Amino acid sequence: MLEISNLALPLDAGLEGKQAEKLVRRAAARALNIPSNDITEIRLLKRSVDARKKHDVHFVATLGVELAGGAQAEAAAIEAVALRKGAANVKAHRPYEPLQVPQVGDSPQAQNEPRPIVVGTGPAGLFCALYLARAGLRPLVVERGAAVDERMAAVDAFNAGEPLDPHTNIQYGEGGAGTFSDGKLTTNIKSPWAQHVLHLFVEAGAPEEILWQAKPHIGTDLLVDIVRNIRKQIEQAGGEVRFNTQLTALHFENGHLTQAEITQPEPVTELVPASRVVLACGHSARDTFELVRDAGVHMEQKPFSVGVRIEHPQQLINRSQYGKAADHPALGAADYKLSMHLRPQKGEEQGRGVYTFCMCPGGEVVCAASEPEGVVVNGMSRFARDGQNANSALLVGVGPEDFDGEDPLAGIKLQREMEQAAYRTAIAAGGEPYQAPAQTVGDFLAHQAGGPSKQVKPTYARGVAWCDLHECLPPFVARAMEQALPQLDRRLHGFADPQAVLTGVETRSSSPVRIVRGKNMQAQLAAASVSGCVQDEVLSTAQLAQAPASGGTQEQARAKTQAAPESSAASNRQPADVAALEPETGLYPCGEGAGYAGGIMSAACDGLRVASALVESLRPE
Repeated sequence: MLEISNLALPLDAGLEGKQAEKLVRRAAARALNIPSNDITEIRLLKRSVDARKKHDVHFVATLGVELAGGAQAEAAAIEAVALRKGAANVKAHRPYEPLQVPQVGDSPQAQNEPRPIVVGTGPAGLFCALYLARAGLRPLVVERGAAVDERMAAVDAFNAGEPLDPHTNIQYGEGGAGTFSDGKLTTNIKSPWAQHVLHLFVEAGAPEEILWQAKPHIGTDLLVDIVRNIRKQIEQAGGEVRFNTQLTALHFENGHLTQAEITQPEPVTELVPASRVVLACGHSARDTFELVRDAGVHMEQKPFSVGVRIEHPQQLINRSQYGKAADHPALGAADYKLSMHLRPQKGEEQGRGVYTFCMCPGGEVVCAASEPEGVVVNGMSRFARDGQNANSALLVGVGPEDFDGEDPLAGIKLQREMEQAAYRTAIAAGGEPYQAPAQTVGDFLAHQAGGPSKQVKPTYARGVAWCDLHECLPPFVARAMEQALPQLDRRLHGFADPQAVLTGVETRSSSPVRIVRGKNMQAQLAAASVSGCVQDEVLSTAQLAQAPASGGTQEQARAKTQAAPESSAASNRQPADVAALEPETGLYPCGEGAGYAGGIMSAACDGLRVASALVESLRPE
């Protein structure tokens, strides 16, 4: 099969039917300079929208093409295209090679160890557990929240005004926070695991089109079934999944993990033998971060971002992105991605990044609280993306310089203060518990509380209280947003429309901590003797960056280049040979909560990467 890339196609080629097929075939034949009849099969491998010129919005595709003459004709076509100046990019197609999982369940070392424990059933935990189960290791998977069907009921109840369930909500439960999102499967990372993640999603019931979409997404309505199917695959391969079960303690002896304490309702606490635990908790597992810190595991502060959700009419975004082509049925709801770096404000050494994140076409702003008397927002879309509004996070970068103190968990304090301030601000404005503070962009820029938008009906399920968001945002965050909004409007016309709605607060864009791990994917204890070496001489952030992490967001890129906080004299010592120590603690930090991912795709990739490292360590030499 040949692969033709960077091939321009008219929008009508994205429709259903024979006419669209004819347009695609004609374009492929033209690129190869052959008659259409010589093509026996065409397969869509990748497709994106090119809307740089609003008068010429079209698709750019990569096609797999088979010719009637077989391999000989395909080789001749490649040679002929290479001789033509300005011709299309054509090469031999390399088909996908399925993921191969080594079988280590019967290895001597695996037989002499307790089965591995995976903490969390977000993308990192699910994909890690699936790999371990297929390797024959029968992992025990524990999830503090409920199974996905019970979780859906709890979320619906909270949206309808019922009390918050602190254990099962949009942050906690089967599938993790990503279950209630747009289900984006895009990432900035270049990971060899990414193609496997997409195929495993399809194996679990995702639409096959995610394999060729340039910006694949699944949507909350489909993710519910998919995560349930992945869990069933784990169980069928020998794994065990326990819901409403929380990790409550880790026990180490001589620098190595020996036991994990898990707690179920009533409460029932169980000490489980454990020599390998994959810590794949999400970015909101604050009590888990506390127990990890208190167990002596080395952690560090990490930059993240905070802000609000911004809502526009979806039709406004469609027109801004696609011009006159906005209503073409092959296009669907438009998205956007904006970012900029501001000049330093007074008292700052460097300017802040402001950017949009997790944009949800045709979506809604969701109630994402997980703690009492705190308001948190996020965004989600269904697969059809057919809602009236578009929404996105509008975020401002924050870092250790903004935190109060050197505690690794100081970023959580900033998050919690904002969430509680949002709750109080909405109540003071006459709102009900867990209603969100909201303000139009025009009123925000004018520093006045104002009232409802005349164009946008907020989608936050529990309702909003119209007020001045300056009362719950840190001043430096509000100032950065004020600076950025007009400038971002010049990049996307209508972004700072006075009637657009800002809903606060968004604080859970990524984890505020990083649990430091070595190249063996294992955590390090802050003060333990390992083979006569002092283990508190930990890897620096710069050293970690040499072993690429799976995260790919702007704030994570920034985090990789930032030095670790000076929390103690010991943590300041960075001997050149410290990476060679690679202590075998048995604790594997994984995914977004541990600070190594930023979204569904990168978290799932990190889950597979960590699982692979664990499995390799058990293979007979």
